[in-house]
Amino acid sequence: MVKRTNLVNLDAMIKRADFATQEGDEAIFENVSTISLREFTKGGFIGPNLRKPDFQRETNHWTPEQIVSLLECFINGDLIPSVILWQSPTYLFVIDGGHRLSALKAWVEDDYGDGPRSREFFNNQISDEQKKAAEKTRKLVDSSIGSWQHFQLKIEDPEIGAPERRRVNAVITRGLPIQWVKGDADKAESSFFKINTKGTPLDDIEELLLKNRKKPIPIAARAVIRAGTGHRYWSEFDDTQVIKIEALSKELHQVLFEPEIKRPIKTLDLPLGGSQGVRTALQVLLDFMLIASQNQNGEPRKIEKQENDLNGDLTIECLERALKLAKRITGNDKGSLGLHPAVYFYGPTGRHSGPLFMGTALLIGRKLACNDKNFFKKFSMIRATLEKYLIEHKDLIATILQKHSSKKRVEQYYEILEKMISIIDRAGSITDDRLIEISGLKGKLVVGSKQTNARGFSPEVKSQVFISKALDSALKCPICSGYLDPDKSISYDHIQRKREKGSSDSENCQLTHPYCNQSIKN
Repeated sequence: MVKRTNLVNLDAMIKRADFATQEGDEAIFENVSTISLREFTKGGFIGPNLRKPDFQRETNHWTPEQIVSLLECFINGDLIPSVILWQSPTYLFVIDGGHRLSALKAWVEDDYGDGPRSREFFNNQISDEQKKAAEKTRKLVDSSIGSWQHFQLKIEDPEIGAPERRRVNAVITRGLPIQWVKGDADKAESSFFKINTKGTPLDDIEELLLKNRKKPIPIAARAVIRAGTGHRYWSEFDDTQVIKIEALSKELHQVLFEPEIKRPIKTLDLPLGGSQGVRTALQVLLDFMLIASQNQNGEPRKIEKQENDLNGDLTIECLERALKLAKRITGNDKGSLGLHPAVYFYGPTGRHSGPLFMGTALLIGRKLACNDKNFFKKFSMIRATLEKYLIEHKDLIATILQKHSSKKRVEQYYEILEKMISIIDRAGSITDDRLIEISGLKGKLVVGSKQTNARGFSPEVKSQVFISKALDSALKCPICSGYLDPDKSISYDHIQRKREKGSSDSENCQLTHPYCNQSIKN
Protein backbone atom coordinates (compact mmCIF):
# COMPACT_ATOMS: atom_id res chain seq x y z
CA MET A 1 0.00 0.00 0.00
CA VAL A 2 1.39 3.43 -1.00
CA LYS A 3 2.03 5.79 1.87
CA ARG A 4 0.03 8.96 1.40
CA THR A 5 2.98 10.94 2.72
CA ASN A 6 5.10 9.78 -0.24
CA LEU A 7 2.94 11.14 -3.06
CA VAL A 8 3.96 13.96 -5.39
CA ASN A 9 1.56 16.86 -5.92
CA LEU A 10 1.48 17.85 -9.60
CA ASP A 11 -1.88 19.57 -9.38
CA ALA A 12 -0.53 22.94 -10.53
CA MET A 13 0.81 21.60 -13.82
CA ILE A 14 -2.50 21.59 -15.72
CA LYS A 15 -5.21 24.09 -14.79
CA ARG A 16 -8.87 23.17 -14.36
CA ALA A 17 -11.86 24.61 -16.18
CA ASP A 18 -15.58 24.02 -16.50
CA PHE A 19 -16.55 21.62 -19.28
CA ALA A 20 -19.46 23.87 -20.20
CA THR A 21 -17.43 27.10 -20.46
CA GLN A 22 -18.23 28.86 -23.72
CA GLU A 23 -16.59 32.25 -23.15
CA GLY A 24 -14.27 33.83 -25.73
CA ASP A 25 -13.71 33.08 -29.38
CA GLU A 26 -13.83 29.50 -30.46
CA ALA A 27 -10.33 28.05 -30.53
CA ILE A 28 -9.36 25.94 -33.50
CA PHE A 29 -7.23 22.93 -32.57
CA GLU A 30 -5.92 20.64 -35.18
CA ASN A 31 -6.57 17.03 -34.25
CA VAL A 32 -2.91 16.15 -34.11
CA SER A 33 -1.85 12.62 -33.28
CA THR A 34 0.81 13.31 -30.62
CA ILE A 35 1.81 15.83 -27.97
CA SER A 36 5.54 16.45 -27.50
CA LEU A 37 7.67 18.08 -24.82
CA ARG A 38 7.93 21.19 -26.98
CA GLU A 39 4.29 21.89 -26.13
CA PHE A 40 5.36 22.55 -22.52
CA THR A 41 8.06 25.04 -23.48
CA LYS A 42 7.77 28.68 -24.54
CA GLY A 43 5.85 28.95 -27.80
CA GLY A 44 3.95 25.70 -27.34
CA PHE A 45 0.37 25.81 -28.63
CA ILE A 46 -1.40 22.74 -27.28
CA GLY A 47 0.27 22.75 -23.83
CA PRO A 48 -1.05 26.15 -22.64
CA ASN A 49 -4.57 25.20 -23.73
CA LEU A 50 -4.73 21.92 -21.83
CA ARG A 51 -7.25 21.82 -18.98
CA LYS A 52 -8.54 19.25 -16.52
CA PRO A 53 -12.29 19.05 -15.80
CA ASP A 54 -13.08 21.24 -12.80
CA PHE A 55 -14.34 18.20 -10.86
CA GLN A 56 -11.17 16.18 -11.48
CA ARG A 57 -9.42 14.80 -8.41
CA GLU A 58 -6.08 16.27 -7.43
CA THR A 59 -3.14 15.13 -9.51
CA ASN A 60 -1.30 13.70 -6.51
CA HIS A 61 -1.57 9.92 -6.74
CA TRP A 62 1.92 9.04 -7.98
CA THR A 63 5.04 8.32 -5.96
CA PRO A 64 8.45 9.75 -6.92
CA GLU A 65 9.35 6.31 -8.28
CA GLN A 66 6.29 6.25 -10.56
CA ILE A 67 7.16 9.65 -11.99
CA VAL A 68 10.74 8.57 -12.69
CA SER A 69 9.48 5.35 -14.29
CA LEU A 70 7.23 7.33 -16.66
CA LEU A 71 10.09 9.65 -17.61
CA GLU A 72 12.44 6.71 -18.20
CA CYS A 73 9.88 5.07 -20.48
CA PHE A 74 9.48 8.31 -22.39
CA ILE A 75 13.23 8.84 -22.84
CA ASN A 76 13.91 5.21 -23.77
CA GLY A 77 11.13 5.11 -26.33
CA ASP A 78 9.11 2.50 -24.45
CA LEU A 79 5.39 2.15 -25.00
CA ILE A 80 3.26 4.67 -23.09
CA PRO A 81 -0.57 4.53 -23.33
CA SER A 82 -2.31 7.25 -25.31
CA VAL A 83 -3.68 10.32 -23.60
CA ILE A 84 -7.34 11.04 -24.31
CA LEU A 85 -8.40 14.62 -25.06
CA TRP A 86 -11.67 16.39 -25.82
CA GLN A 87 -11.86 19.67 -27.72
CA SER A 88 -14.30 22.22 -26.33
CA PRO A 89 -14.87 25.63 -27.96
CA THR A 90 -12.31 27.10 -25.56
CA TYR A 91 -9.88 24.44 -24.30
CA LEU A 92 -8.46 20.97 -24.75
CA PHE A 93 -9.65 18.86 -21.83
CA VAL A 94 -7.64 15.91 -20.55
CA ILE A 95 -10.08 13.02 -20.22
CA ASP A 96 -7.35 10.52 -19.40
CA GLY A 97 -3.60 10.91 -18.95
CA GLY A 98 -3.47 13.85 -16.54
CA HIS A 99 -0.67 12.31 -14.49
CA ARG A 100 1.39 11.43 -17.59
CA LEU A 101 1.16 14.92 -19.05
CA SER A 102 1.73 16.57 -15.67
CA ALA A 103 4.85 14.48 -15.06
CA LEU A 104 6.32 15.54 -18.42
CA LYS A 105 5.52 19.18 -17.78
CA ALA A 106 6.95 18.93 -14.26
CA TRP A 107 10.19 17.61 -15.75
CA VAL A 108 10.40 20.48 -18.24
CA GLU A 109 9.72 23.09 -15.53
CA ASP A 110 11.61 21.31 -12.72
CA ASP A 111 8.48 21.70 -10.59
CA TYR A 112 7.39 18.61 -8.65
CA GLY A 113 5.08 20.48 -6.31
CA ASP A 114 7.52 23.06 -4.95
CA GLY A 115 8.50 25.14 -7.99
CA PRO A 116 7.36 28.59 -9.16
CA ARG A 117 4.13 27.38 -10.77
CA SER A 118 3.18 25.32 -7.71
CA ARG A 119 4.06 28.12 -5.30
CA GLU A 120 1.81 30.49 -7.21
CA PHE A 121 -0.98 27.91 -7.45
CA PHE A 122 -0.92 27.19 -3.72
CA ASN A 123 -0.23 30.80 -2.73
CA ASN A 124 3.11 29.76 -1.19
CA GLN A 125 1.30 27.51 1.31
CA ILE A 126 3.14 24.27 0.61
CA SER A 127 3.42 21.72 3.39
CA ASP A 128 6.70 20.17 4.50
CA GLU A 129 5.29 16.82 3.38
CA GLN A 130 4.80 18.13 -0.16
CA LYS A 131 8.27 19.72 -0.22
CA LYS A 132 9.93 16.47 0.88
CA ALA A 133 8.16 14.47 -1.85
CA ALA A 134 9.18 17.05 -4.45
CA GLU A 135 12.82 17.06 -3.40
CA LYS A 136 12.95 13.26 -3.36
CA THR A 137 11.53 13.20 -6.90
CA ARG A 138 14.04 15.75 -8.13
CA LYS A 139 16.97 13.78 -6.73
CA LEU A 140 15.71 10.54 -8.29
CA VAL A 141 15.20 12.24 -11.66
CA ASP A 142 18.63 13.85 -11.62
CA SER A 143 20.39 10.61 -10.69
CA SER A 144 18.53 8.34 -13.12
CA ILE A 145 17.87 10.35 -16.30
CA GLY A 146 19.04 13.92 -15.69
CA SER A 147 17.09 17.16 -15.69
CA TRP A 148 15.41 18.75 -18.72
CA GLN A 149 18.03 21.52 -18.54
CA HIS A 150 20.68 18.78 -18.79
CA PHE A 151 19.16 17.60 -22.08
CA GLN A 152 18.96 21.15 -23.43
CA LEU A 153 22.66 21.71 -22.74
CA LYS A 154 23.47 18.57 -24.70
CA ILE A 155 21.61 19.96 -27.73
CA GLU A 156 23.73 23.11 -27.64
CA ASP A 157 26.97 21.20 -27.12
CA PRO A 158 28.92 21.16 -30.43
CA GLU A 159 31.15 18.37 -29.14
CA ILE A 160 28.34 15.89 -28.56
CA GLY A 161 28.68 12.67 -30.56
CA ALA A 162 26.24 11.64 -33.29
CA PRO A 163 24.67 8.70 -31.37
CA GLU A 164 24.04 10.84 -28.30
CA ARG A 165 22.71 13.70 -30.41
CA ARG A 166 20.24 11.35 -32.10
CA ARG A 167 19.09 10.12 -28.69
CA VAL A 168 18.64 13.65 -27.37
CA ASN A 169 16.79 14.76 -30.50
CA ALA A 170 14.51 11.74 -30.21
CA VAL A 171 13.61 12.74 -26.66
CA ILE A 172 12.93 16.34 -27.69
CA THR A 173 10.72 15.38 -30.63
CA ARG A 174 8.97 12.31 -29.24
CA GLY A 175 5.29 12.72 -28.46
CA LEU A 176 2.63 10.87 -26.49
CA PRO A 177 -0.08 9.46 -28.76
CA ILE A 178 -3.47 11.22 -28.54
CA GLN A 179 -6.95 9.77 -28.86
CA TRP A 180 -9.82 12.21 -29.32
CA VAL A 181 -13.31 12.08 -27.77
CA LYS A 182 -15.92 13.25 -30.25
CA GLY A 183 -19.14 14.91 -29.13
CA ASP A 184 -20.48 17.54 -26.74
CA ALA A 185 -19.76 18.23 -23.04
CA ASP A 186 -22.15 15.50 -21.86
CA LYS A 187 -20.32 12.96 -24.03
CA ALA A 188 -16.97 14.15 -22.67
CA GLU A 189 -18.14 13.92 -19.04
CA SER A 190 -19.57 10.46 -19.61
CA SER A 191 -16.26 9.34 -21.16
CA PHE A 192 -14.33 10.83 -18.25
CA PHE A 193 -16.27 8.87 -15.63
CA LYS A 194 -16.13 5.62 -17.58
CA ILE A 195 -12.37 5.86 -17.96
CA ASN A 196 -11.62 7.10 -14.46
CA THR A 197 -13.55 4.36 -12.71
CA LYS A 198 -11.19 1.88 -14.36
CA GLY A 199 -7.39 1.87 -14.40
CA THR A 200 -6.62 3.80 -11.21
CA PRO A 201 -10.07 3.57 -9.62
CA LEU A 202 -11.56 6.42 -7.63
CA ASP A 203 -11.49 5.83 -3.90
CA ASP A 204 -14.56 6.44 -1.75
CA ILE A 205 -13.69 10.04 -0.96
CA GLU A 206 -12.91 10.95 -4.57
CA GLU A 207 -16.13 9.37 -5.77
CA LEU A 208 -18.14 11.20 -3.10
CA LEU A 209 -16.55 14.53 -4.04
CA LEU A 210 -17.15 14.04 -7.75
CA LYS A 211 -20.76 12.91 -7.45
CA ASN A 212 -21.61 15.69 -4.98
CA ARG A 213 -19.38 18.45 -6.32
CA LYS A 214 -22.18 21.05 -6.31
CA LYS A 215 -23.09 20.48 -2.65
CA PRO A 216 -21.79 22.78 0.10
CA ILE A 217 -19.74 20.33 2.18
CA PRO A 218 -17.60 19.05 -0.75
CA ILE A 219 -17.07 22.63 -1.97
CA ALA A 220 -16.15 23.78 1.54
CA ALA A 221 -13.86 20.81 2.18
CA ARG A 222 -11.94 21.43 -1.04
CA ALA A 223 -11.58 25.09 -0.06
CA VAL A 224 -10.31 24.32 3.45
CA ILE A 225 -7.88 21.57 2.40
CA ARG A 226 -5.65 24.19 0.72
CA ALA A 227 -6.57 27.09 3.04
CA GLY A 228 -8.55 28.81 0.28
CA THR A 229 -5.83 28.35 -2.37
CA GLY A 230 -5.37 25.96 -5.28
CA HIS A 231 -8.13 25.48 -7.83
CA ARG A 232 -11.24 27.53 -7.05
CA TYR A 233 -14.08 25.02 -7.08
CA TRP A 234 -16.21 27.92 -5.81
CA SER A 235 -15.24 30.38 -8.58
CA GLU A 236 -18.72 30.44 -10.17
CA PHE A 237 -20.10 32.31 -7.14
CA ASP A 238 -20.10 36.11 -6.89
CA ASP A 239 -16.84 37.80 -5.92
CA THR A 240 -18.17 38.74 -2.48
CA GLN A 241 -19.04 35.10 -1.81
CA VAL A 242 -15.66 33.92 -3.10
CA ILE A 243 -13.85 36.30 -0.74
CA LYS A 244 -15.92 35.07 2.23
CA ILE A 245 -15.37 31.41 1.36
CA GLU A 246 -11.61 31.83 1.05
CA ALA A 247 -11.32 33.82 4.30
CA LEU A 248 -13.39 31.30 6.28
CA SER A 249 -11.50 28.39 4.70
CA LYS A 250 -8.13 29.82 5.67
CA GLU A 251 -9.30 30.37 9.25
CA LEU A 252 -10.74 26.86 9.59
CA HIS A 253 -7.59 25.33 8.11
CA GLN A 254 -5.51 27.13 10.74
CA VAL A 255 -7.78 25.95 13.57
CA LEU A 256 -7.83 22.30 12.50
CA PHE A 257 -4.48 21.58 10.85
CA GLU A 258 -1.83 23.91 12.21
CA PRO A 259 0.93 23.54 13.19
CA GLU A 260 2.02 20.77 10.84
CA ILE A 261 2.81 17.47 12.58
CA LYS A 262 6.41 16.31 12.65
CA ARG A 263 7.53 12.88 13.80
CA PRO A 264 8.59 12.08 16.39
CA ILE A 265 6.49 14.57 18.34
CA LYS A 266 8.54 17.07 20.32
CA THR A 267 5.87 19.60 21.24
CA LEU A 268 2.41 19.62 22.82
CA ASP A 269 1.28 22.20 20.27
CA LEU A 270 -0.55 19.66 18.13
CA PRO A 271 -3.18 20.15 15.39
CA LEU A 272 -6.73 19.18 16.28
CA GLY A 273 -7.42 17.52 12.93
CA GLY A 274 -4.14 15.67 12.53
CA SER A 275 -2.06 15.48 9.35
CA GLN A 276 -2.38 17.94 6.46
CA GLY A 277 -2.00 15.02 4.03
CA VAL A 278 -4.77 15.58 1.50
CA ARG A 279 -6.48 12.17 1.63
CA THR A 280 -6.54 12.00 5.45
CA ALA A 281 -7.45 15.66 5.93
CA LEU A 282 -10.30 15.48 3.41
CA GLN A 283 -11.91 12.64 5.34
CA VAL A 284 -11.59 14.65 8.54
CA LEU A 285 -13.13 17.72 6.91
CA LEU A 286 -16.05 15.89 5.31
CA ASP A 287 -16.95 14.17 8.59
CA PHE A 288 -16.40 17.27 10.73
CA MET A 289 -18.48 19.52 8.47
CA LEU A 290 -21.31 17.02 8.34
CA ILE A 291 -21.39 16.92 12.15
CA ALA A 292 -21.35 20.73 12.31
CA SER A 293 -24.19 20.96 9.76
CA GLN A 294 -26.56 18.57 11.54
CA ASN A 295 -29.58 19.82 13.46
CA GLN A 296 -30.96 18.41 16.73
CA ASN A 297 -32.55 15.55 14.77
CA GLY A 298 -29.22 14.63 13.21
CA GLU A 299 -30.14 15.87 9.74
CA PRO A 300 -28.64 15.76 7.19
CA ARG A 301 -27.27 12.28 7.91
CA LYS A 302 -25.37 12.10 4.62
CA ILE A 303 -23.65 14.65 2.41
CA GLU A 304 -25.74 13.38 -0.49
CA LYS A 305 -28.88 14.67 1.26
CA GLN A 306 -27.75 18.30 1.05
CA GLU A 307 -29.10 20.64 -1.59
CA ASN A 308 -26.84 21.89 -4.37
CA ASP A 309 -25.34 25.29 -3.63
CA LEU A 310 -26.37 27.68 -6.39
CA ASN A 311 -24.94 30.97 -5.10
CA GLY A 312 -22.43 30.21 -2.34
CA ASP A 313 -24.74 30.87 0.61
CA LEU A 314 -24.89 27.22 1.67
CA THR A 315 -21.11 26.82 1.46
CA ILE A 316 -20.59 29.90 3.61
CA GLU A 317 -23.14 28.62 6.13
CA CYS A 318 -21.36 25.25 6.20
CA LEU A 319 -18.00 26.92 6.87
CA GLU A 320 -19.45 29.16 9.58
CA ARG A 321 -21.07 26.23 11.38
CA ALA A 322 -17.83 24.23 11.18
CA LEU A 323 -15.90 27.18 12.60
CA LYS A 324 -18.43 27.54 15.42
CA LEU A 325 -17.92 23.90 16.39
CA ALA A 326 -14.14 24.12 16.06
CA LYS A 327 -14.02 27.26 18.18
CA ARG A 328 -16.08 25.58 20.87
CA ILE A 329 -13.42 22.88 21.01
CA THR A 330 -10.45 25.28 20.97
CA GLY A 331 -9.57 28.95 20.56
CA ASN A 332 -9.97 32.07 22.64
CA ASP A 333 -13.69 32.75 22.19
CA LYS A 334 -15.48 32.89 25.52
CA GLY A 335 -17.30 29.60 24.95
CA SER A 336 -14.16 27.64 24.08
CA LEU A 337 -13.52 24.53 26.14
CA GLY A 338 -9.85 24.59 25.12
CA LEU A 339 -9.61 20.80 24.82
CA HIS A 340 -5.98 19.72 24.75
CA PRO A 341 -5.32 17.68 21.58
CA ALA A 342 -2.71 15.45 23.29
CA VAL A 343 -5.32 14.43 25.86
CA TYR A 344 -8.40 14.05 23.68
CA PHE A 345 -7.37 13.39 20.06
CA TYR A 346 -4.09 11.47 20.06
CA GLY A 347 -3.74 7.76 20.74
CA PRO A 348 -1.22 5.82 22.83
CA THR A 349 1.57 6.00 20.22
CA GLY A 350 1.21 9.74 19.73
CA ARG A 351 -0.68 9.41 16.45
CA HIS A 352 -3.81 11.40 15.73
CA SER A 353 -6.93 9.27 16.13
CA GLY A 354 -9.85 9.96 13.82
CA PRO A 355 -12.40 8.19 16.06
CA LEU A 356 -11.23 10.10 19.15
CA PHE A 357 -11.37 13.46 17.40
CA MET A 358 -14.57 12.87 15.50
CA GLY A 359 -16.34 11.15 18.41
CA THR A 360 -15.54 14.12 20.66
CA ALA A 361 -16.65 16.57 17.95
CA LEU A 362 -19.88 14.59 17.52
CA LEU A 363 -20.63 14.82 21.24
CA ILE A 364 -20.01 18.57 21.40
CA GLY A 365 -21.80 19.16 18.10
CA ARG A 366 -24.94 17.37 19.25
CA LYS A 367 -24.98 19.19 22.57
CA LEU A 368 -24.67 22.51 20.73
CA ALA A 369 -27.46 21.56 18.32
CA CYS A 370 -29.71 20.74 21.28
CA ASN A 371 -28.60 23.88 23.17
CA ASP A 372 -27.71 21.69 26.16
CA LYS A 373 -25.97 24.27 28.36
CA ASN A 374 -26.08 22.01 31.42
CA PHE A 375 -23.86 19.46 29.70
CA PHE A 376 -20.97 21.88 29.34
CA LYS A 377 -21.19 22.89 33.00
CA LYS A 378 -21.28 19.23 34.03
CA PHE A 379 -18.35 18.47 31.76
CA SER A 380 -16.24 21.22 33.32
CA MET A 381 -17.01 19.99 36.82
CA ILE A 382 -15.72 16.47 36.12
CA ARG A 383 -13.14 17.42 33.52
CA ALA A 384 -10.02 16.83 35.63
CA THR A 385 -11.10 13.27 36.52
CA LEU A 386 -12.06 12.49 32.93
CA GLU A 387 -8.77 13.75 31.54
CA LYS A 388 -6.73 11.81 34.07
CA TYR A 389 -8.51 8.65 33.01
CA LEU A 390 -8.15 9.40 29.27
CA ILE A 391 -4.39 9.86 29.66
CA GLU A 392 -3.75 6.83 31.85
CA HIS A 393 -5.95 4.46 29.84
CA LYS A 394 -5.22 5.36 26.21
CA ASP A 395 -4.20 1.77 25.47
CA LEU A 396 -7.45 0.36 26.83
CA ILE A 397 -9.57 2.89 24.92
CA ALA A 398 -7.62 2.19 21.71
CA THR A 399 -8.12 -1.56 22.17
CA ILE A 400 -11.86 -1.09 22.72
CA LEU A 401 -12.19 0.93 19.53
CA GLN A 402 -10.17 -1.66 17.58
CA LYS A 403 -12.74 -4.30 18.55
CA HIS A 404 -15.41 -2.39 16.62
CA SER A 405 -15.60 -2.05 12.84
CA SER A 406 -13.97 1.10 11.47
CA LYS A 407 -17.31 2.52 10.29
CA LYS A 408 -18.77 2.34 13.80
CA ARG A 409 -15.85 3.66 15.85
CA VAL A 410 -16.84 7.35 15.80
CA GLU A 411 -20.38 6.68 16.99
CA GLN A 412 -19.07 4.13 19.47
CA TYR A 413 -16.60 6.55 21.00
CA TYR A 414 -19.27 9.27 21.12
CA GLU A 415 -21.46 6.94 23.19
CA ILE A 416 -18.57 5.81 25.41
CA LEU A 417 -17.45 9.40 26.10
CA GLU A 418 -20.96 10.57 26.94
CA LYS A 419 -21.49 7.63 29.32
CA MET A 420 -18.08 8.17 30.92
CA ILE A 421 -18.96 11.78 31.69
CA SER A 422 -22.30 10.76 33.21
CA ILE A 423 -20.73 8.01 35.34
CA ILE A 424 -17.98 10.27 36.66
CA ASP A 425 -20.57 12.96 37.38
CA ARG A 426 -22.60 10.49 39.46
CA ALA A 427 -19.89 8.34 41.05
CA GLY A 428 -16.84 10.61 41.00
CA SER A 429 -14.71 8.10 39.05
CA ILE A 430 -14.85 5.24 36.55
CA THR A 431 -13.21 1.81 36.58
CA ASP A 432 -11.78 -0.21 33.69
CA ASP A 433 -14.45 -2.86 34.18
CA ARG A 434 -17.17 -0.24 33.95
CA LEU A 435 -15.63 1.20 30.77
CA ILE A 436 -15.49 -2.25 29.16
CA GLU A 437 -19.08 -2.86 30.19
CA ILE A 438 -20.47 0.35 28.67
CA SER A 439 -18.53 -0.38 25.47
CA GLY A 440 -20.43 -3.65 25.08
CA LEU A 441 -17.32 -5.82 25.33
CA LYS A 442 -17.68 -7.33 28.79
CA GLY A 443 -16.09 -10.79 28.79
CA LYS A 444 -14.74 -10.26 25.27
CA LEU A 445 -11.76 -8.00 25.83
CA VAL A 446 -8.20 -9.08 26.48
CA VAL A 447 -5.65 -6.32 26.94
CA GLY A 448 -1.95 -7.08 26.69
CA SER A 449 1.11 -4.95 26.39
CA LYS A 450 2.76 -4.99 22.98
CA GLN A 451 6.42 -6.03 23.00
CA THR A 452 9.01 -5.15 20.38
CA ASN A 453 12.39 -6.62 19.51
CA ALA A 454 13.59 -3.45 17.77
CA ARG A 455 17.01 -2.24 18.91
CA GLY A 456 16.26 1.46 18.53
CA PHE A 457 13.33 3.57 19.70
CA SER A 458 10.69 3.99 17.01
CA PRO A 459 9.09 7.42 16.30
CA GLU A 460 5.94 6.09 17.99
CA VAL A 461 7.79 5.23 21.20
CA LYS A 462 9.58 8.57 21.21
CA SER A 463 6.29 10.43 20.65
CA GLN A 464 4.52 8.43 23.35
CA VAL A 465 7.21 9.13 25.93
CA PHE A 466 7.44 12.82 25.06
CA ILE A 467 3.68 13.39 25.34
CA SER A 468 3.50 11.49 28.63
CA LYS A 469 6.40 13.40 30.20
CA ALA A 470 5.31 16.77 28.82
CA LEU A 471 1.78 16.36 30.19
CA ASP A 472 3.22 15.64 33.63
CA SER A 473 4.36 19.26 33.84
CA ALA A 474 1.73 20.90 31.63
CA LEU A 475 -0.33 23.89 32.79
CA LYS A 476 -3.77 23.27 34.28
CA CYS A 477 -6.79 25.50 34.69
CA PRO A 478 -7.18 26.58 38.34
CA ILE A 479 -10.97 26.62 37.98
CA CYS A 480 -11.62 23.10 36.59
CA SER A 481 -8.12 21.55 37.02
CA GLY A 482 -8.22 20.41 33.41
CA TYR A 483 -5.24 20.70 31.05
CA LEU A 484 -4.60 24.03 29.33
CA ASP A 485 -3.47 24.34 25.72
CA PRO A 486 -1.77 27.75 25.95
CA ASP A 487 -0.73 27.78 22.28
CA LYS A 488 -4.33 27.72 21.10
CA SER A 489 -6.78 28.45 23.89
CA ILE A 490 -6.26 30.53 26.99
CA SER A 491 -8.02 33.22 29.00
CA TYR A 492 -6.46 35.73 31.40
CA ASP A 493 -8.71 35.78 34.44
CA HIS A 494 -8.90 38.15 37.42
CA ILE A 495 -8.63 36.00 40.54
CA GLN A 496 -10.51 38.69 42.42
CA ARG A 497 -13.05 40.01 39.95
CA LYS A 498 -12.84 43.52 38.58
CA ARG A 499 -16.34 44.28 39.85
CA GLU A 500 -15.09 43.31 43.31
CA LYS A 501 -12.26 45.82 42.90
CA GLY A 502 -9.70 43.21 41.88
CA SER A 503 -6.50 44.71 40.54
CA SER A 504 -4.93 44.13 37.13
CA ASP A 505 -1.54 43.28 38.62
CA SER A 506 0.18 40.00 37.75
CA GLU A 507 -0.55 38.68 41.26
CA ASN A 508 -4.28 38.84 40.50
CA CYS A 509 -4.04 37.10 37.08
CA GLN A 510 -4.53 33.41 36.42
CA LEU A 511 -4.59 31.36 33.20
CA THR A 512 -7.87 29.51 32.57
CA HIS A 513 -10.00 27.97 29.87
CA PRO A 514 -12.13 30.65 28.18
CA TYR A 515 -15.32 28.74 29.05
CA CYS A 516 -14.29 28.35 32.69
CA ASN A 517 -13.59 32.06 32.96
CA GLN A 518 -16.78 33.23 31.30
CA SER A 519 -19.29 30.57 32.36
CA ILE A 520 -18.20 28.35 35.24
CA LYS A 521 -16.72 31.15 37.35
CA ASN A 522 -19.77 33.31 36.82
